[in-house]
Amino acid sequence: MTNILPTAQLGHVPANRKSGDAAYRVLTESEFAIARAEITAWDGYAETPLVSLGALASAINVGEILYKDEGSRFGLGSFKALGGAYAAVRVLQRVISERLGQEVSLADVRGGKHAAECAAITLVSATDGNHGRSLAWGCKRFGVPCRIYIHAEVSQGRADAMQDLGAHVIRIEGDYDASVALAKQEAEENGWFVVSDTSWPGYSLPPRDVMAGYGVMTQEICEALAQAPSHVFLQGGVGGLAAGVAAGLRQFYGDASPRVVIVEPDLAACLFESGKSGNATNVKIDEETLMAGLSCGEPSPLAWEILEEEASDFLTIPERLVAPCVRLLAAPLDGDPTIEAGESAIAGLAALIVARKDSVLSNTLELDANSRVLLIGSEGVTDRAIFKMIMEGRDAA
Repeated sequence: MTNILPTAQLGHVPANRKSGDAAYRVLTESEFAIARAEITAWDGYAETPLVSLGALASAINVGEILYKDEGSRFGLGSFKALGGAYAAVRVLQRVISERLGQEVSLADVRGGKHAAECAAITLVSATDGNHGRSLAWGCKRFGVPCRIYIHAEVSQGRADAMQDLGAHVIRIEGDYDASVALAKQEAEENGWFVVSDTSWPGYSLPPRDVMAGYGVMTQEICEALAQAPSHVFLQGGVGGLAAGVAAGLRQFYGDASPRVVIVEPDLAACLFESGKSGNATNVKIDEETLMAGLSCGEPSPLAWEILEEEASDFLTIPERLVAPCVRLLAAPLDGDPTIEAGESAIAGLAALIVARKDSVLSNTLELDANSRVLLIGSEGVTDRAIFKMIMEGRDAA
């Protein structure tokens, strides 16, 4: 076990959990159901694999490791295919309904009945890569102009993928949060519509739709399992994935819902700091993490409403774990499936393995030989050049 990943110190803070009904109120069962009905009607929809890493579970002495591999989702390489494109069609539905003075259906927007109206609407967003790719893909499907804002550290491969889908990509010199600010500013100046996965005061519908879209993934997981996992380790970022999954699990399992552990890079730990303070807390990113999709300094207030009630623990992991964990999945222990995972996909797995090396932290997290741990493999290889670098041992950290 000691040689599976490097030894490392994880940051940990227990959540000062608030009581409430955010898992049912912020994202209602009806919103999850509408999203699922729409997304499962799209051409190319298929459930993604939920695989058991039995050999690895034995090696670290837990009962089971369940890994939801989102690498094949709609051919886009990540779970965000469920969010950005769905939020896009919901924005189109609302805008067209308002302009026509009558309610239009999602099926009519999807089916091209309002193609002329769609062509006159521009959708924009900021992204580290995967959300923007989903939005660009959705805009191409619905015939909508698309503008994507990326920061200085987004790889050229990810930029190219969005351009190949027809998006106009604008690269800025600042970080992710600066790209969010510019997207908002230029949308306001030009009458465009922002489709973001993070919320801010006065802006909550699209990020709510994004999280509702993620519910498709959670429902697939729950229906595939005979019983609830004991734990779920969820990537941080702005919190949309974690909140969407936590709410979906709570709605499905009720009081039997698993313990929710949030994992972030120590270079971008806004949810960790939020857990420490008890309030949504911004952090300054001084150095970009290799886990590009998690390089976020400002939590989504909408997501935090759920996480402040549902999350039990917040962990941070150092950069030195990322590349070895990607390689571990690509060259697994005997008997486990081979998985090509992106850098942001492995956060939960890395934290789980290292936590099991630390008896005090394991006890705190209530991890033992009977634990059944759910992980979200949030992305496959979304940049082949970075994956090749990692597999050749040329670590970025």
